[in-house]
Amino acid sequence: MELSLSRTMPIVAVVLLSLLAPCFAANVTYDHRSLIIDGQRKLFISASIHYPRSVPGMWPGLVKTAKEGGANMIESYVFWNGHEPSQGNYYFEDRYDLVKFVKIVQNAGMYMFLRIGPFVAAEWSYGGVPIWLHYVPGTVFRTDNAPFKYHMKKFLTYIVNLMKKEKLFASQGGPIILAQVENEYGYNEAYYGKGAKPYIMWAAKMAVSQNIGVPWVMCKQPDAPEFIIDTCNDFYCDQYAPNSPKKPKIWTENWPGWFKTFGARDPHRPSEDVAFSVARFFQKGGCVHNYYMYHGGTNFGRTNGGPFITTSYDYEAPIDEYGLPRFPKWGHLKELHKSIMLCEHALLNSEPTTLSLGPKAEADVYASSEFCVAFLANTDDKEDKTVQFRNMSYNLPAWSVSILPDCKNEVFNSAKVRSPSSVVDMVPESLIPSASSSDKDPKALEWEIFTEKPGLWGKEDFSLNSFVDHINTTKYTTDYLWYTTSINVAENEDFLKGGSQPYLLVESKGHGLHAFVNQMLQGSGYGNGTNVPFNFSAPISLKAGKNDIAILSLTVGIQNAGSHYEWVPAGLTTVKIKGLNKGILDISGYKWTYKIGLEGEQLGAPYGQKSVNWVSTTEPPKNQPLTWYKAIVDPPTGNEPVGLDMIHMGKGLAWLNGQPIGIYWPRLVSFEDPCVKECDYRGTFKPDKCVTGCGEPSQRWYHVPRSWFKPSGNILVILEEVGGDPTKVAFSKRKMSTVCSSVAEDYPSIDLESWKPDLNGDRSQDKAPRAHLKCPDSTHIYAVNFASFGNPVGSCGSYSLGDCHDPLSKSVVEKACLNKNECAIELTEGNFSKNLCPGSTRKLAVEAVCR
Repeated sequence: MELSLSRTMPIVAVVLLSLLAPCFAANVTYDHRSLIIDGQRKLFISASIHYPRSVPGMWPGLVKTAKEGGANMIESYVFWNGHEPSQGNYYFEDRYDLVKFVKIVQNAGMYMFLRIGPFVAAEWSYGGVPIWLHYVPGTVFRTDNAPFKYHMKKFLTYIVNLMKKEKLFASQGGPIILAQVENEYGYNEAYYGKGAKPYIMWAAKMAVSQNIGVPWVMCKQPDAPEFIIDTCNDFYCDQYAPNSPKKPKIWTENWPGWFKTFGARDPHRPSEDVAFSVARFFQKGGCVHNYYMYHGGTNFGRTNGGPFITTSYDYEAPIDEYGLPRFPKWGHLKELHKSIMLCEHALLNSEPTTLSLGPKAEADVYASSEFCVAFLANTDDKEDKTVQFRNMSYNLPAWSVSILPDCKNEVFNSAKVRSPSSVVDMVPESLIPSASSSDKDPKALEWEIFTEKPGLWGKEDFSLNSFVDHINTTKYTTDYLWYTTSINVAENEDFLKGGSQPYLLVESKGHGLHAFVNQMLQGSGYGNGTNVPFNFSAPISLKAGKNDIAILSLTVGIQNAGSHYEWVPAGLTTVKIKGLNKGILDISGYKWTYKIGLEGEQLGAPYGQKSVNWVSTTEPPKNQPLTWYKAIVDPPTGNEPVGLDMIHMGKGLAWLNGQPIGIYWPRLVSFEDPCVKECDYRGTFKPDKCVTGCGEPSQRWYHVPRSWFKPSGNILVILEEVGGDPTKVAFSKRKMSTVCSSVAEDYPSIDLESWKPDLNGDRSQDKAPRAHLKCPDSTHIYAVNFASFGNPVGSCGSYSLGDCHDPLSKSVVEKACLNKNECAIELTEGNFSKNLCPGSTRKLAVEAVCR
């Protein structure tokens, strides 16, 4: 699969072909060095955006922001269980309108990488495989199993044919230039025994037989066959090599952050480290790089996997959950992408020469008579280095890469962040009653309430003298399963005469439970998101005679990955009562009556159905378990993204106009594990390296897309499991309130848009360092909170003066920036004192308010 690239083709023609490639039929091939589009080698910087984790109204903006950030390709999985919710019934509407999403990518002039799988993992419910498939007789997932292979091939073929029908593969003139079959199977291959390798070979041949006209990949698959490209998923892939010298070096998942779980700390990956990893990958011969995620989005409804994956799938990605660029990460990576693309031709049309620049420092040089590109790396995680390269000195901070598109001028260093930063706030706005919702007081929010009866409601589903598996019983049609029984308590029990109160002891395989005795909540217990059973213990109030015991078992997302993950159980295993006269009473073998789901679910409460016996009130009950709350509200003012603030609620689910906001659970993060105040980007990153949020709610706000709101009469429904205060539920608008910039005088400003290579080393293109500020559209710089030229300390939102400060700093910034949408302040002697801080490198730090 090798094509040569003519070096005599005019550069202008190459650029035009690159721009037009997504618009008409293209021949996509590859060799050891790169993907080749119609004979032209190309570098790809790809951005993961999962279409079901946002909404159609957001898709054009997300794709546009990714393109503005320097990406030229969009990647997404295909989510089988969203598209085939029941066997043979397909769904491609609303958030699952895959064709619309791909066409938006095409209309933006970008390429597409479609990871069909159809197993995806992705912290997504059941790894994207429909749960109904588990109950097809004889089915075992992801191995040489006839039923699984039949349904997998059927769905993959359905997707391929849908894309072909719409002419979306590059071979038809569409944007799709890469496809993926299976996903990270290499992690678990050993656990599947003799069925593993035949399955992988079958999947590969099945995919290629689809004749889509573009290459197929398998990520984390070291034994991928010759005709499939194996790829890397990791925090660093610079040292990765494919399993054949005929295949290009592709990074399908670079994790710029990490996912979050309910009750766990908040992981962060610094911009400097992300940029370092990307620069190193291209330095070492990479040709396709994909951010997983570039926009993480939201696990709406019950699509979160895990278990215990949060509703937010923000991932600390360059575009945040709400669709706003995350600064400085988005801006810093944008500069990186532009710098890399300046090197594209050299990187893909020459072999590198690696030179030692000293201990843990090296240069990779791509050179010919026509060009010269160099990447200078310092992989020491502690010491900065000054290195000599081609008779010139370069300062390389620890754990950084400098890019020299002409082997002379440094246009980018991964550790030197020039991009502005920002502070983003969630600005509260009380729920506004719809004008049509209350005839009595237009300012009073009227609620409608429906309270569940704990235990058996309606007719029982079945009874057994044993426990059933939760997931096998509900088949994940609901999070909830009632286990109910009763016991008789003798009148001579000591606890009835003032003795110690008895305890309920429960062991469960997951994920949580609420225990009721005689209709009263006794307590709740939860696991920790692992497959280890958890134990619940709580004092209970019993009376003489018959006592009804009802335990509501619940799931919080279901398993999404791992070997044989579809067999991971959930639900009760033992129930005992401690503290009776005869000791511990094991009631596990009693007759248990089962009921699937909640009555409100069956009656249509999530959609505000009138069939529910709603009770109207302006004073809704507080701290009451198993209560449905319904209110008719107007949308928040303005056009900013919206989150639902649930800090004063316990745990449950929420909907707006029938659209599933998702699981809310502001579960507090423990203080037991340490959090960091400041993150050192230097050194190998791991998810627990830079964590924050100890003692805080693991998720407070829940994204409500603007497109879900009507002008008035919006139906907000909340199911509260354990008790909270609905009167304090509020919408919040996500606003970038503060913008900052911190720039040192030894890092010149580079105009990457107009930069031209100069092999003679002329640095006349370098400009004075500039602090750049930009407010969101339709806002301006209202005030300058902080400005200091000298040696200020701190970060955006917490700057303070050092021992060296130019007192005119603030007035200089105000003159340049006030009442403007954006501005730039040059670090020149005309603006700041030249005699300040002798012998040290000075910097300017600015913090401004947008309004």
